[in-house]
Amino acid sequence: MIARVVRMSGSRPLPEDVSLDIATPGDVPELLALWAVAAENDGRPGDTAQAVLTLLDRDPGACLIARQGDRIVGTLVAGWDGWRAHLYRLAVHPAMRRQGIAQALLDAGAARLRSLGATRLDAMVLEDNELGQALWQAAGYSPQARWRRWTKPVGGPPSP
Repeated sequence: MIARVVRMSGSRPLPEDVSLDIATPGDVPELLALWAVAAENDGRPGDTAQAVLTLLDRDPGACLIARQGDRIVGTLVAGWDGWRAHLYRLAVHPAMRRQGIAQALLDAGAARLRSLGATRLDAMVLEDNELGQALWQAAGYSPQARWRRWTKPVGGPPSP
């Protein structure tokens, strides 16, 4: 379990029955189900179990989860490539929002990335996601106006 230092999330305590942990391969079906109802899914490729398993194999500490009992109610991927830090897949179940879970996940993700050497964190948020924009702004993030994200689908899994 992630250190209790994140029990306090900003000025709001994390609910007593919610704990933070690291996702495991056994969590993948529940992660995908949560992301289907709680995450930004527009304008991006769909998530697959294999892609999440690859992430967990490559960087076992990257996918942070919030649990209420046995149920996953929040996630954040705090990715580190050895040079840059990226935060993505921040999602909290709609019934669990406004309880400090997202902020606790962000705090834990930032602590993880700082410990790995990160000096700056970034996140991608769809321009029309007003809830997401407000959350990231309240957490101290700001848009970087001079940059635009460029993407190109490469299709299919890598060759062996």
